[in-house]
Amino acid sequence: MPMEMGNGTTVQEFILEGFPASQHLGKVLFLVHLLAYLASTAGNTVIVTITCADSRLHTPMYFFLSIFSFLECCFINAVIPKLLIIFVLGRQTISFPACFIQAFVTVFLGAAGFFLIAVMSLDRYVAICMPLHYPTIMNLKTCFLLITACFALAFPLIIGPVVKVSQLSFCGPHVIPHFFCDLAPLIHLSCSDTSSTERLAFVLASVILLTSLIITIIAYSNIVVTIVQLPSAKEKKKAFSTCSSHLIVLSLMYGSSVFIYVKPKQTNRLDSSREAALVTTVVTPLLNPVIYTLRNKQVHQALRETMCRMKIPR
Repeated sequence: MPMEMGNGTTVQEFILEGFPASQHLGKVLFLVHLLAYLASTAGNTVIVTITCADSRLHTPMYFFLSIFSFLECCFINAVIPKLLIIFVLGRQTISFPACFIQAFVTVFLGAAGFFLIAVMSLDRYVAICMPLHYPTIMNLKTCFLLITACFALAFPLIIGPVVKVSQLSFCGPHVIPHFFCDLAPLIHLSCSDTSSTERLAFVLASVILLTSLIITIIAYSNIVVTIVQLPSAKEKKKAFSTCSSHLIVLSLMYGSSVFIYVKPKQTNRLDSSREAALVTTVVTPLLNPVIYTLRNKQVHQALRETMCRMKIPR
């Protein structure tokens, strides 16, 4: 039975509503999401493994891609297993601490992912617009500093809102209209005055998304200008091919995340946000290996050679 907490909270656990309109399709949805989960995990793990194993892929571009794939693996493992349990067993409850841990992990990984997207855009900018200086600028030390900066910036920006939301009063109801613990539906459930919390969440989400988006737009504007000026059609095609995968993935990420988080009033469109969240939690991690690297000839060759080495008996 819930007990009264110091901050006025009486809720000790939440119920994740999932997709109530599709409850009769529980086993079918379980199978679909299980296959997507396994495919996403396997594909992103292959990217990380191949990048580490093949010396030809020890370049900044593939280093950043491997980190991005690692983040995707962590993200889906923070969300999908609980969703699978809801589908197959109907266990929708999640404890108060576990809910806020999940909220922190997912939002933190998401923020770090957006900063990484901006870093990847800068990497492509230097590679295409400043090719002669690329090895000097994007050296190993710079790559590690950029990755560290992504996580170092994401942590203080995310920890504040999560702690602030966890300190709100939750008197009931305790049903979260979502398939995982996210800040917007949690704010909506609070019986406290959430206006300042909503403003803080809105401002920080806007800062994270718009900062990375502006960097990406500036980088790709310069890239397009440089590509258009290339004399050879073959060079233009190669340059556009290198950037196209990145553009597809970031379009999916920005589109769904702006729709979910950049809303001054978090109580609006929670149901539609739930569907949009499927893009970032299921679709993007599933498409990432295909769109980003498995269509790349270098990765194809490295993967084939690795498979051949595994087949050769010692």
